[in-house]
Amino acid sequence: MSLDLFDLSGKTALVTGATRGLGEVAAKALAGAGADIAVCGRNPEDLTRVSTDIEAMGRRAQGYQLDVLSKDKVAAGVEQIVADFSGIDILVNNAGVNFRTEVLEYPEEEWDRVINTNLKGYFLVTQAVAPQMLAQGYGKVINVSSIMGTVALPQLLAYCSSKGGVDQMTKVMALEWAQKGVRVNAIGPTYFETELVAQLRNDPERFNFITERTPMGRWGQPEELEGTVIFLAAPASDFITGQTIYIDGGWTAW
Repeated sequence: MSLDLFDLSGKTALVTGATRGLGEVAAKALAGAGADIAVCGRNPEDLTRVSTDIEAMGRRAQGYQLDVLSKDKVAAGVEQIVADFSGIDILVNNAGVNFRTEVLEYPEEEWDRVINTNLKGYFLVTQAVAPQMLAQGYGKVINVSSIMGTVALPQLLAYCSSKGGVDQMTKVMALEWAQKGVRVNAIGPTYFETELVAQLRNDPERFNFITERTPMGRWGQPEELEGTVIFLAAPASDFITGQTIYIDGGWTAW
């Protein structure tokens, strides 16, 4: 087997939510495998920081403020990225939010915010990026889902609903483009040790529940996401589409 199957040299990846947490990990992992990165997020300082880090790795990177809730702004942003990088070969949909409360207390505006960001946002970005992938006859779409797309916990109504939707959206897109060179897959992480879950880690009851519920007996480390992201972006996974790969320490094996 040749390691060229995992080489992303000459490819361009667009990563949403790329300035924090698992999105930043994914962007830097793809850069480490040779890809140039369109770093998409909301905070200008974070966009500059991540882009600078990637450039220090010897790859090209540029930051873009991409509002995934606006069809027009997404279209304009993607058009600019395609012009700047001469195309997009890999798309990682990662931008997401969460809100926790019980079902009977769940505010409609929070339901809309979570569903629109986590599900509609993936749809809008993919709809904008996919046409040029289809035109070139090759592309990889990686949707960041969650174990919560198939399991559930209390107080995560909209989040679980959105991630279940991401898994199904992934399948539909994969079926439509399977014979056109565009592969669409998802990854389903469990709880990883990032700054975004510091509040959970600092809550002894929740921390212990998650640790004990995970067969490996621990939380994921950010670098443990890298291999799966690179695999799904690379030629090594060219015969895989419509799948959700769980990176969960065995959680979903229960």
